[in-house]
Amino acid sequence: MIVFDQVQKSYQVAGRAIPALHATSMTIETGEVFGIVGHSGAGKSTLVRLINMLEPATGGRILIDNEDITRYSAAELRAFRRKVGMIFQHFNLLSSKTVADNIAFPMKLAGIYSKTEIRERVEELLARVSLSDHANKYPSQLSGGQKQRVGIARALACRPTILLCDEATSALDPQTTQSVLKLLGDINKELGLTIVLITHEMDVVRRVCDRVAVMDAGRVVEMGPVSDVFLHPQHPTTRDFVFESENVDRDELQEDLQKANGRILRLTFKGESTYKPLLGSVARKSGVDFSILSGRIDHIKDTPYGQLTLSLVGGDLDIAMQALEAADVHVEVVR
Repeated sequence: MIVFDQVQKSYQVAGRAIPALHATSMTIETGEVFGIVGHSGAGKSTLVRLINMLEPATGGRILIDNEDITRYSAAELRAFRRKVGMIFQHFNLLSSKTVADNIAFPMKLAGIYSKTEIRERVEELLARVSLSDHANKYPSQLSGGQKQRVGIARALACRPTILLCDEATSALDPQTTQSVLKLLGDINKELGLTIVLITHEMDVVRRVCDRVAVMDAGRVVEMGPVSDVFLHPQHPTTRDFVFESENVDRDELQEDLQKANGRILRLTFKGESTYKPLLGSVARKSGVDFSILSGRIDHIKDTPYGQLTLSLVGGDLDIAMQALEAADVHVEVVR
C-alpha cells in the first residue's frame, strides 16, 4: 500500500518556492492499477517520481507498506528502489546492448545476483513479453512496441512489487498501445503488482485502471473508481478529458441539444443492463416518444457500459423516469 500524507513538492526558482505538487493525501491499494491523468505540467510526473524518491518531498510523509520512505538512508533507498520498477515514454534502452543485456542490466547493477540467476530470469522475462526470438537483437532493430516490451521486462527484472509507468504508451500507435496495455493488465493479474500509470489519455485509464486521480495545476482535483470518474465526471478538467476521449465537440453537442424538443436525459448503463432492450418497454409503459441524440457502448476494463442521450416528448415523463431508475440505470437530467 502506498500512502501519501500531506505530501508536497516545490522547487526554488530565483529565491522563490514554486509548487509543483500542493499538499496531497491519497492511498493506492496493494495490487491495484492506479491511473494518474493530467495535462502537461499538472504535476503527475512529479507525484510518481516521489514514490521511488527520485524527487525528495518538500513536506509530508510517503508510507509504503507502513514504512516512511522519506526517512530512508542512502543504503535503504538503494534496496527499496529494487522493489520499484519504472517504464518510460521513450523506452530509455541502452542502444549498444542487446535486448537480453538491457533486461539483465538492473540485475547486474544490483550486484546481488549470480550469472545463472540473471540468465534464467532474462529467459523467463523474454518469454513473458513474447520476445524470446529477439534476445540478441539491438534496440535499433526493434519496433516501438517491441522496445516498450523490453522496457517492461527490464522493469520486472529485480522482481519489484510496484511498477511505475510514465506515459508508457504515448509514443505508440493505437494498436500497439492496446497490446502493451493488455500486457500490463496480465502482469497485474498474474503477479499481483501495484501499477501506477501516468497518462494524459483518459482512454488508457478506461482500459486498464481500477481507480484514477485527475490532476490540475499540482492538485488532485478528482479521484475515485474509474467507472465513477469516467461516467460521472464532476470537475471541469475531468469533463474535458472525458469529452476528448470520446471525440465529442462540446460546442457542437450543445447546438444539437438546443435543436431537440422535450426533456433531455443522459442514461448510463453498466454491466449486463447495457444489453437489455429497455427503451421499448419504457416507451410502452409511459407512452413517451424518444429520439436518440447520441450513444455509445464500450468497456471500462472488463465491465461493459453504455451511454445514451435522449429527448423525450409526450406521454407520462414521471412514469418513464421511474421505470428507468427501477432498471438500475443512472439518469441525469440534461434539460
